[in-house]
Amino acid sequence: MLFLTALTTVTAQQKEITLEDIWGGTFRTQRLDALKSLNNGKEYSVLNYNTSEKVSTVDVYDYKSGEKVRTLVNSNDLKGINHIISYEFSKDEKKLLLATQLKQIYRYSSVGTYYVYDINTNELSLVSENKIQRPTFNNEGSKIAYGFENNLYITDLTSDLPTGQAGGEAGKTIQITTDGAKNTIINGLTDWVYEEEFAFVRAFDWNLDGDKIAYIRFDESEVPEYSMDIIGTELYPTQQVFKYPKAGEANANVSLHIYDLSSQKTSEIDISEYNSYYIPRIKWTKDANILSVQLTNRHQNILDLVFVDSRNNSTTLIHQEKDEAYVDVTDDLTFLNNNSFIWTSEKSGWNHIYLYDKTGKLVNQITDGDWEVTRYYGFDENTGIIYYQSTQNGNINRDVYSITIQGTNNVRLSQETGTNSASFSSDFTYFIGTFSNTVTPYKFTLHNSRTGEQIREIKNNNSLRELVSEYKVSPKEFSTISINGNDLNMYMIKPLDFDPNKKYPLFMYQYSGPGSQQVANRWGGSNDYWHQMLAQEGYIIVCVDGRGTGLKGRDFKKLTQKELGKYEVEDQIEVAKKLGELPYIDAARIGIWGWSYGAFMSSNCLFQANDVFSMAIAVAPVSSWRFYDTIYTERYMQTPQENPSGYDENSPITYVDNLKGDYLLVHGGADDNVHLQNTMRMVEALIQANKQFDWAIYPDKNHGIYGGNTRLHLFTRMTKFIYETLGEPEDNLIKIKN
Repeated sequence: MLFLTALTTVTAQQKEITLEDIWGGTFRTQRLDALKSLNNGKEYSVLNYNTSEKVSTVDVYDYKSGEKVRTLVNSNDLKGINHIISYEFSKDEKKLLLATQLKQIYRYSSVGTYYVYDINTNELSLVSENKIQRPTFNNEGSKIAYGFENNLYITDLTSDLPTGQAGGEAGKTIQITTDGAKNTIINGLTDWVYEEEFAFVRAFDWNLDGDKIAYIRFDESEVPEYSMDIIGTELYPTQQVFKYPKAGEANANVSLHIYDLSSQKTSEIDISEYNSYYIPRIKWTKDANILSVQLTNRHQNILDLVFVDSRNNSTTLIHQEKDEAYVDVTDDLTFLNNNSFIWTSEKSGWNHIYLYDKTGKLVNQITDGDWEVTRYYGFDENTGIIYYQSTQNGNINRDVYSITIQGTNNVRLSQETGTNSASFSSDFTYFIGTFSNTVTPYKFTLHNSRTGEQIREIKNNNSLRELVSEYKVSPKEFSTISINGNDLNMYMIKPLDFDPNKKYPLFMYQYSGPGSQQVANRWGGSNDYWHQMLAQEGYIIVCVDGRGTGLKGRDFKKLTQKELGKYEVEDQIEVAKKLGELPYIDAARIGIWGWSYGAFMSSNCLFQANDVFSMAIAVAPVSSWRFYDTIYTERYMQTPQENPSGYDENSPITYVDNLKGDYLLVHGGADDNVHLQNTMRMVEALIQANKQFDWAIYPDKNHGIYGGNTRLHLFTRMTKFIYETLGEPEDNLIKIKN
């Protein structure tokens, strides 16, 4: 009784989280500035910006001491540059490529103004008068290749360099492709769907000697266009029109080319005998004449690794991965000096690291076990040690490990239980570890890479931790729940003054997409604070990673193949039913929400289980996989022509007649990813079924729905909807501003 009294007193003294706290920056974490390890492995560089003086600097620090050693460049010394947005070194670290005035295009792509700064001479030269894309040094730092208006260019930095200031030509420039045209031909840069789903933009690569460039050419002529209205602030709206291949529709025809700088000739490489529908990766090997190409079929269940000999353009199949479902494309391919290579694969049933010789013969499987390698960090050829991140310490945790290339002497390098990641120095002497768990915000520490021993703490968020302790924050309780023959990972957040003799409304959150994970032992973001705010108001929050999510092996992840939304929905429904049987859960008040894939799920759950869920919130949902892009959708579903039932039987549109509960539907008007079409088709189906629902469109907002007060407005609307449908409006609505 004394304990309960004390707890009540402490709880009463604690602050309540507000929406203004969440979206006003009260709980903002301190992060470590993005750094680049220098070649010597003992120093790193950071781009700093002094807000009071409005000065950008690239500064060098000592790993071991953390002390600043020198400043490489100061924007005050650069005529025409007020703010440096990003920078890249040439390989010899004698030059810097400085990015300014960047303008975002899609998720990863942008155009900008770029300069080359010579560190030794302090000379600054403009790469191009135009806004260009992805400029990249060759190995010697003597030339830069870049994209402009869908063509490729090379600027020679060694001839006719200006001796003065920014604004002059940066040497001789040649145009190596000429047929680029918007929405038709793209040379050396990816189209929308490659950028979004294969996660790269620069589709060209220099060889080791800098005398050849390999690039992918995209012919988008037959790809259907999608148009978005941009409302803007003018009298008339404008339209954004771009090529977007929806499931089953035509993709860009891709071809592989090599440009030889000596002969100034381009060769098209014949890859027709391989599974070459997509070209998701190109990378020159350690042999300047040998290009590696990863190719995959439209189903993405066969991946060919092909070597191209640029001396005669001959091709050789080196390795092939097959899977009944799909093969993931990664950036883990690493070539050793003898052109043997490191590769990751799920062929054992779990994602692990393998070593192959240069002919593609398996040397050995390096890691093994019923756990996943979640990141491959690199290989130190001097010591023969590989560094990686994995789930060896439980699949809701991440740790950093080392292992020899022979697969022996496996060492856990991270020290604390939670989510650990690493950034290694170029010679693998040190790594900077990032750690967090549900009660510890991000902490950054320097470690010895051989032993994992901590050398120093770089930065922490102790002040945030102390601040959060002043608020009503409930513990995130991890467990598993047995559903449909599987032990699924779950977390639950209860009100801080939880009373098992009371009944509480249940509000479920999930994402559920293939290979994803929401139940993880890491510091939370804005959604977590919102869930804590709801818990303090008397809701129980639950998140469960159902079948199809990641880090429990290949079979668990790929069970949903050709049936996206079937097994995942079944699991969430069964979770709600099972939790509804608990004495402290009010089974008549169970809601669910999600964003994107999670919104596709929440809609399906409400419509298909109207006797289980009484409300749902769907933000930017896919309403039918027929409306989503080819690469993502067909990876899991094949095409609509091949699998029509898989598309239609799992679409929430199919089940709108079943809506009984309360439904809030939200979308951004300029979502280039999950198009507004998804919500509009859902809205029309609901209207024709004469179903009442709430909905909101945020003008000119993309898939993230943010900017200014947008997120605050959105979550205020969502919170009010929860109070009205699951809670006690007369108590809670007072707290929501109109």
